[in-house]
Amino acid sequence: MRHPVLSDRVRLIVWWLVWLFLTLGQLLLFYYAYGKFTVLTIPDGLVSLVVYSGLALSLWYPFKYFNTGNARVPAVISNIVISGSIAILLWVLCTKYLIQFLLPNSTEFQAYWEATFPYRVGTGVFIYGIIVMAYYLFVSLYNLSEKNAKEARLETLVKETELKMLRSQINPHFLFNSLNSVSSLTITDPDRARDMVIKLSEFMRYALSKKDEQPVSFRSELENLRLYFDIEKVRFGDKLSTEENIEEGCLEIQMPVMLLQPLYENAIKHGVYESTESVTITTQAKIVDDHLEIIISNNYDTAPSSRRGTGTGLQNVARRLELFYGNRASIRTTKENGIFTVTLFIPTVMNIPEK
Repeated sequence: MRHPVLSDRVRLIVWWLVWLFLTLGQLLLFYYAYGKFTVLTIPDGLVSLVVYSGLALSLWYPFKYFNTGNARVPAVISNIVISGSIAILLWVLCTKYLIQFLLPNSTEFQAYWEATFPYRVGTGVFIYGIIVMAYYLFVSLYNLSEKNAKEARLETLVKETELKMLRSQINPHFLFNSLNSVSSLTITDPDRARDMVIKLSEFMRYALSKKDEQPVSFRSELENLRLYFDIEKVRFGDKLSTEENIEEGCLEIQMPVMLLQPLYENAIKHGVYESTESVTITTQAKIVDDHLEIIISNNYDTAPSSRRGTGTGLQNVARRLELFYGNRASIRTTKENGIFTVTLFIPTVMNIPEK
């Protein structure tokens, strides 16, 4: 820990202002003790100010050394008393001899010194007590700030770990199914197999190269999602189609990478997989006030299905929104007339999580 006063310009200014105030109080006390102001008053005040404030600054180092976390209370008290006694003694002696040096011909110095000496010692003890309390306050504030910083770093680490875990939940079956499709196409249609491998590698490169704390543009997300759909269309053919209605002003808005992926995976899983008819996945985006509104909808088979979803994809997206935006973002879902709709409201200005 650096010196709490010398390392901060504002604290240093406040430090000298406090000493000036204490010196003025000391001079008034000495006026009361001696009965009048003399030519010794101002030099005495200035010398006392310089000497004791200098000693007070240097007291930080023994104070810091003796007040380690392992120090026992009796030892700490003894060290404080001894340090204070030495500091006050040095202050009194230095002040006395410096005043005599500056004003060697003063005829009333001895009387002035004897009259003010008891008050001088009392003032020294009082000021030393203030110094000790100030240094304990600085140490407490430093320890508190360190604790808060450690908690913030831990919270950031937990958040980053959770984000990585959430991203790792992106459906691995998509990769397995895609590789199975490639395997089949290598026999029936090698050219399409080659095209699918290229698109799959581009998709995975995007997914793996982006860090959670680095936002990407909505444009980038859409381009990667189109790769995803191209790959899935190889498997489902005409059963899957997509539509987009995106306002131009939405494309450069930043968002967490792969945020939308689980929503489209849900549309494939619960729409295309379970439907005997063709399914259209529609993406709409527009600016509403200070938010990007994204609406993802798909038709689905309304007949009861034995396959029930776990809600992991939606929970994944909701949790990531909470981690990145707090309560400034939201997600809601609706099911009406055979259409499943997910609506996201994302702030147009993104706060990147701190490291």
